[in-house]
Amino acid sequence: MRRSSTSWLRPSAELALLGALALGCVTRGTHEQVTSERDALQERVRLLEASNESLSNERVKLISEVEDLATEREQLSASVEELQARRDELQENLTLTSSQLEQRNLEVRQLRETYDGLVSDLQSEVASGRVAIEQLRDGLNVKLTQAVLFPSGSAQVGAEGADLLGKVAHRLLELPHRIQVQGHTDDVPISGRLAERYPSNWELAGARAASVVRILADRGVPPQRLSAVSLADTQPVAPNESPEGRAANRRIEIRLVPAPGAAPAAPAPPPAAE
Repeated sequence: MRRSSTSWLRPSAELALLGALALGCVTRGTHEQVTSERDALQERVRLLEASNESLSNERVKLISEVEDLATEREQLSASVEELQARRDELQENLTLTSSQLEQRNLEVRQLRETYDGLVSDLQSEVASGRVAIEQLRDGLNVKLTQAVLFPSGSAQVGAEGADLLGKVAHRLLELPHRIQVQGHTDDVPISGRLAERYPSNWELAGARAASVVRILADRGVPPQRLSAVSLADTQPVAPNESPEGRAANRRIEIRLVPAPGAAPAAPAPPPAAE
């Protein structure tokens, strides 16, 4: 009986062949495993790269947001500084306004007391119509007729007028206001003895205003607060067609006006006392 085609192989050769066949099976299985692991690793790398790209984009976005926040913070800081400066300015203005208001209230009280005092001191002159006292929005105005101050045909204050002006000066001493003495005339041209010294009503009104200023200064009113102004016949208070109207227009007005830098005017005063 014949042996098979492999029967001639020796036992050691048969073992070697079986080992080779087994090695082939193991290598093929290992290759598939390695391939699978490689594919899994590549997929993981892909996912990590995608995640890394996403994180990079998120980082860029966060950096941009941080920069925006920094810019916004700078703007807010500038706004805060501006608001603080504005607050300080408003506080300063409020303090100044409060100070001015307090000063103005003091001046209003002083004006009221001066008004009441003048009305009391000059009661008979006010009653007779020779003196009129007006409380203005920002001061006082004392109107004195020519007859109560000046002798006929004169620009020098008479004794009665000097006594009256002394009472006025006493009430004006404590006020901070400037005092403007205005000279007024009627529209009749100067004639007679006055014309020899005063060419027109302008000069006559100015001389009479200056005479009153000199009396007030002599009675203690600070000269730097005084001024004399001639208005001649430019501001009549009555028609010049009658003797009574012309007499009313021939007058001296002692007007108190706010000093430079004074607080705003107070509310409208009560009606004038005549």
